[in-house]
Amino acid sequence: MRSFKNFLMRGDVIVIAVGLVVALAFSMLIVAFTTNIINPIVAAAGGKTGNGLGFYVSDHNAKTFVDIGAFISALIYFVIFIAVVYFLIVVPYKHIQARRGQVVFGDPAPVKTCPYCLSDDLPVAASKCKYCSSEQPAAA
Repeated sequence: MRSFKNFLMRGDVIVIAVGLVVALAFSMLIVAFTTNIINPIVAAAGGKTGNGLGFYVSDHNAKTFVDIGAFISALIYFVIFIAVVYFLIVVPYKHIQARRGQVVFGDPAPVKTCPYCLSDDLPVAASKCKYCSSEQPAAA
């Protein structure tokens, strides 16, 4: 059970889980956008009827109804879902990791660019480039 707990508390597992949840919510937003806004504009050539918050592109055809209400609902769902993920997963995880002495979801460490090979991911305090082994100027 201890190894399972350690596995779950690794930073990369939580980051991947949050990323997947955000991707799922974002995909729902994209589906709503395409289904309720893009599809009616593309299908503007036939049918009748449609109702809700939105407008018809042509001739009161249900297929040409741009359903802004459904898109707003999906947008609201996305914002609420991301807020729940943040406050129920990310904030407690940051708190637990802070108690362990680890900083997660913080600002990335500052980096510098090698003037010789132009690699841009060297730590500021590096004295040699990890790619071309050139001596680096002292950090200012």
